[in-house]
Amino acid sequence: MKTLKVIAIVLMLIVTSSITAQVTVNIGARPVWGPAYTTEEYYYLSDIDSYYDIRQSQFIYLNNGTWVRSRALPRRYRNYNLNTGHIVVLNNYHGRSPYTHFKKHKVKFYNNGTHWKGNGDRKENHGNGKGKRNK
Repeated sequence: MKTLKVIAIVLMLIVTSSITAQVTVNIGARPVWGPAYTTEEYYYLSDIDSYYDIRQSQFIYLNNGTWVRSRALPRRYRNYNLNTGHIVVLNNYHGRSPYTHFKKHKVKFYNNGTHWKGNGDRKENHGNGKGKRNK
């Protein structure tokens, strides 16, 4: 009887640790294509006027006038390359709706066809209006 109890406890510990490991690994991981910062929560993908929620691993984009969250970009962006796109790291915003500042972001980080407004690097870190380059 003691042997069965010991086996049951060991099995419970294994199951519990594997569940905990999955949660730890999958939630809030920075994507491989994103700049490496530790405290920021969102990227603004200025090429496609969308956002990426780092903690929730979700894209946020406009769909028929409504902001939608999804694990993948919509089909209309299927040719967009996240590795070469213009990514702006949003500092000083901690909330659930970065798109409340969308009009400001769209003006501040637009592409005029030859270079990006601001510092012009592919990956930038913006908070107080001053960008830091991150190559």
